[in-house]
Amino acid sequence: MTPERRAAPGGSRGEAAAGRGQRPAGERAQRRTRAHLGLNPDAAVLTISVAAEMAGMHAQTLRQYDRLGLVEPRRTAGRGRRYSLRDVAQLREIQRLSQEEGVNLAGVRHILALRAELDRVNAEFEALRGRIASSSRVFTASSTGVVVAGPRGRRVRSEAGALVLWQGSRQH
Repeated sequence: MTPERRAAPGGSRGEAAAGRGQRPAGERAQRRTRAHLGLNPDAAVLTISVAAEMAGMHAQTLRQYDRLGLVEPRRTAGRGRRYSLRDVAQLREIQRLSQEEGVNLAGVRHILALRAELDRVNAEFEALRGRIASSSRVFTASSTGVVVAGPRGRRVRSEAGALVLWQGSRQH
């Protein structure tokens, strides 16, 4: 290990760096994150060493998470890993779930899959809500099942006499 990487006795590398007048790795990673704020969060431009530093992990941990399918970095033509800021955020969440919540990696994988599915369903719901809101017609139905389409904002009476006016879901 190089002297810069060696931890002080009884302390962490961050404390050892602070003792030498340097900023701890976490602060350097935060500065680097702030420097990338103008960057597209999905742009895979971070090398494994930079992503590992930003996530506060060892590069080997990132490789292991890639093998387990917890994070899927993009690949260069030479098969090198390239991470995005969104990948780094996911790495931090994996670490939080594992260390703070005590979830094992299989559980983390399941949680991440459920969150991805929820995001997909929410996006689909919002798209459908937008289509409904832009619709210019409403439907009425009689007790016998006769359905009549009519213009929004107008009550349409069916031949059978019963009227049901569909108004969509209420905004919360």
